[in-house]
Amino acid sequence: MTTPTLTAAVADQSSNPDISAITALCKGAGDPLRMQILKVLQQNAYGVLELCQVFDIRQSAMSHHLKILANAGLVATRREGTTIFYRRNPRHSNYELQALQQALFRSVDEASLDDALAEHLAQINNDRASASVAFFNRNASRFEENQDLIASWADYGDSVEGFLDSSIKAMGTAIEVGPGYGQFLGKLSSRFDRVIALDSAREMLDQCELRATQQGLSNIQFTLGDTTAAATQGLTADCLSLNMVLHHNPTPADIIADCAGLLNEHGVLLITDLCAHDQEWVKDTCGDLWLGFEPEELTRWAGIAGLVEGNSLYLTQRNGFRIQLREFTL
Repeated sequence: MTTPTLTAAVADQSSNPDISAITALCKGAGDPLRMQILKVLQQNAYGVLELCQVFDIRQSAMSHHLKILANAGLVATRREGTTIFYRRNPRHSNYELQALQQALFRSVDEASLDDALAEHLAQINNDRASASVAFFNRNASRFEENQDLIASWADYGDSVEGFLDSSIKAMGTAIEVGPGYGQFLGKLSSRFDRVIALDSAREMLDQCELRATQQGLSNIQFTLGDTTAAATQGLTADCLSLNMVLHHNPTPADIIADCAGLLNEHGVLLITDLCAHDQEWVKDTCGDLWLGFEPEELTRWAGIAGLVEGNSLYLTQRNGFRIQLREFTL
């Protein structure tokens, strides 16, 4: 998969980086299957068993390839409880090899993923999404109780509303993805002419609509679906809110990219989510798919989607969780 860009990056090594590091990186890049693994990991993290399912190979063989990629500085790991997730390493630890690594990633990104692999990957993502939707449909009546175990709206809602006041100038349309019981909808309703509450779980959306009706909110449109469906419907917004949504979503980077596509010019994406943590119990109890995110992850995904980072605020909860409030503009 050598390209002029990749060749130029090799030539641009102005100093003399360690030959063994160059050799390891080239070894990592020297196998078609490993290049396909890097393509699969382009925007998301997967466990070994998931990758075995995508590529239909034994766990021992997959572990071997992942070890080579890790030794090459091309993938990084993150342990969540008993599961280790693999993702592309955003920045090589050897500064002198970063240009070569990034050129390799650009070449991989331009390549196509085998159709069969794409189907397997889509199935895994769909399985993740279906499990999340099923959890919220089963636990719609327990939403606030589950939320209180980590962080309730009362703990951070004022900060989110303050973020909105300082970030938004346009008053046209706002979209809230995964509005929960609609705690934020009252504020959005008072600031925007039109508000769209978007949720993939029917039971949650029904609960949200009931409570919004009880509050007398009349400018809310309740839409069943996800951000991909919203794009298909031609929805756009001046403000888009992801409030404690990403850690429930199988492909958070894709959601951010979808949101960027839904924003009008100079539109603002507000993200409230958990910082990375190690409390594995939230997966079973609260339906979390991810144990929060490093702030750098959200920044990187937003940058890839063409968004510019704005204000940030970090809040520490009584139980040790940390919340990040992030602003990104188009």
